[in-house]
Parts: sequence; C-alpha cells; structure tokens
Amino acid sequence: MSQGAGDSRSLLLLAGLLSVLGLSPTSAIHVYTPREVYGTVGSHVTLSCSFWSSEWISEDISITWHFQAEGSRDSISIFHFAKGQPYIDDVGTFKERMEWVGNPRRKDGSIVIHDLDYTDNGTFTCDVKNPP
Repeated sequence: MSQGAGDSRSLLLLAGLLSVLGLSPTSAIHVYTPREVYGTVGSHVTLSCSFWSSEWISEDISITWHFQAEGSRDSISIFHFAKGQPYIDDVGTFKERMEWVGNPRRKDGSIVIHDLDYTDNGTFTCDVKNPP
C-alpha cells in the first residue's frame, strides 16, 4: 500500500460490486456497494451492501462476503449469512474483528470490520442469492 504524504495511517478498502445475479432471465438481484471505502488503521469501517429483487425475499436467502488482498489473485470467504443466521469464518485475520449489521428483510447485507490494519487493504465482494 502506498502511503500519502499527510496521513500514513489511512487505508483504502475497495468494496466490490457484484452487479447482477440471476436465476432466470426474468428475475435478478441487483447488488449495490460503494466503489471505494476508506478507513484509518485501528478504527472500524462499514462495508455497505444493499440489494434489490423483484421477487420476495426468501427464507433461503444467502449473503457471502469475499476478500481479495491487494496484489493477490486469490479470494477467500470471510462471512456468510444463511438460514437466518450469520456465520463469521473462524479462521483468518477477520475472525474476531467482524460484525454483522445487515438485515435481509430490509435488503441489507452490510458488515463492519473493526480494528483496521494495513493488511485489510484489498477488494471486498458482496454476493447475494435469493433462491425461489
């Protein structure tokens, strides 16, 4: 990560946009995230994920967040919401620093990452599935 001249403690987190997931040509989910999110080392940041579907929100809705570290080709799953329950992965650097703040009934799949570190710099992707 390159450091700015003014503040060497700032981070740039990229929140990925997974624009459309569809199960058929007529029903799709549109997922919206900010293009860039900035945070400061030691603070917390909310990674917003909202979605829109022309279908009702199923009890089987799932939301998964993935993280791809800056300079890496690999993406890892860091959070999953399924069957009405949030599941924070119990391994990796985010395991004790992540908080679920979303509400699928309100079409919100947001998470908070606490105690930011330089190693959190990268791309985060929100993936939403709403099976019939």
